[in-house]
Amino acid sequence: MSTVALFAGLKLRLMAGNLRGDLQRKLGFVFTLVAAAGLAVLGFFLMSLLRLAPPDIASSLVIVAFASFLFGWMVVPLMAFGLDDTLDPAKLSLFPLRTRRLAVGLFTASVTGVWPAAMLIVTFGALVGLASGAGGWLLGVPAVLVQFALCVVASRLITTALSSALRTRRGRDVLAVAALLVVLLAQLPNLLMNGGFGDPTAMLHAMADVLRWTPPGMLAHAIADGGLAGLAEVVLVALLTVALAWLWIKALARALVTPDVSTQAASVRRESGLIDRFLPDGPLAAVVTKELKYIRRDPRYRVGWFSAVLVTVVLSFSLTRTAEAGAGMPITLSCLGALMIALQSINSFGIDGRSLWMNAVAFGSERGLLTDLAGRHLANALVAVPVIAAIAVATGLLAGQPGAILPGMLTGWGALGVGLGVGSVTSVVLPYTAPERMNAFSGAAPGQGGLAFASAMGATVGIGLLALPFVVPLLFGLLWVSVLAPFYGLLAEVLGRRLAARIGFARTPELLAAVSKPT
Repeated sequence: MSTVALFAGLKLRLMAGNLRGDLQRKLGFVFTLVAAAGLAVLGFFLMSLLRLAPPDIASSLVIVAFASFLFGWMVVPLMAFGLDDTLDPAKLSLFPLRTRRLAVGLFTASVTGVWPAAMLIVTFGALVGLASGAGGWLLGVPAVLVQFALCVVASRLITTALSSALRTRRGRDVLAVAALLVVLLAQLPNLLMNGGFGDPTAMLHAMADVLRWTPPGMLAHAIADGGLAGLAEVVLVALLTVALAWLWIKALARALVTPDVSTQAASVRRESGLIDRFLPDGPLAAVVTKELKYIRRDPRYRVGWFSAVLVTVVLSFSLTRTAEAGAGMPITLSCLGALMIALQSINSFGIDGRSLWMNAVAFGSERGLLTDLAGRHLANALVAVPVIAAIAVATGLLAGQPGAILPGMLTGWGALGVGLGVGSVTSVVLPYTAPERMNAFSGAAPGQGGLAFASAMGATVGIGLLALPFVVPLLFGLLWVSVLAPFYGLLAEVLGRRLAARIGFARTPELLAAVSKPT
């Protein structure tokens, strides 16, 4: 059996294995399949509609789209490192294959799946929307295929070259900070347009002029050109793709013999923190201390806190330049920040993984589980309360509404309490496994991505509905209602925690099994 057929068969068997798992795994796979199919149809349709646009605008849009596709293929796998076993060369080092054959197999595994197929279909939509003559159609097919191959090879080269660093905590921290900076830079065109610095068409053409001479830009221009210049561009990018593949093989050969530094022992130190001074020794203090260490050391938690602050501040800076901001904007953005923070608690036990059985032995009763959840929420609140206060101050000042700072702060605290209560319930009703090799953006173990998405969407809807009783009056100007928001949030947290303790203790075996899936 050839290497291509072997790896394609293995990938298809892994995908088909999702249909033989439990109900949650099947639902996650079906959701992923439907989402990928919807993206393929919608993307192909939107790209094909470019045929109705003026040629210069269509060409500029395809150039920007192709460059965005390449950028996405280069960045997203870094975020998913640790979820997909084929991304880490260390997990394939014992395969009895030479480096070149292994690279061919990894390339095959990369292009086999619903999401790569969806992206290829969307890319072919650009051919329908941009090709104008016979030359454009003849060059368009190889141009699209070269664009797809370039994305896959560039993605593999980056993940392989950085695989050793991504296994370390410091490397994941750097990745988390870099990802946040990328998100902020992606908002720059929107901020410039909202600030009146230029019209969208001129900015689109200016961006396309810059990206025109990048490999994706040359491929997009080749489809529109359809002549000898376009043929030369396709050949040039194809040669560049071959060169990147050669570099990938070299990086793969080096990664296969590089020791895994993430398995080296770390120093352990005994320290006394502030929690020991204010809480008596017991299960509550132990849980709070453990959770605060997770927040301090786990990149995913740090990304959540920084994202909550940066996204709300950026949105405030952008929205205050589109229209006159009222008192409702700081309140809304403070609630948004609280929601983003609270969503980190929708799978409270997933981070513990297989070690959760020790916690289960420790609490041993419904009251013990209630205390465990209280400790998790207290640790979250110790960090979230000042963070939400900072968000309210920043958004109120940027919106020019200092009088809305205190209502926004109180409302954010109320939304946080609601979110913690809802998160308690989702943690025991829809638990899922977090990968053992943690990175800043991994949400679930392989095959549980759909379950994680359903949990996040359900929690978001639940928090939004439960927060309406105090958010709606505030948006209509009844700012005095904000005084009641923290008490309402505290009540929601207590009731949600009690309900979760009752459900979770009865489902302790299922909970342990759900967070202990192999990764």
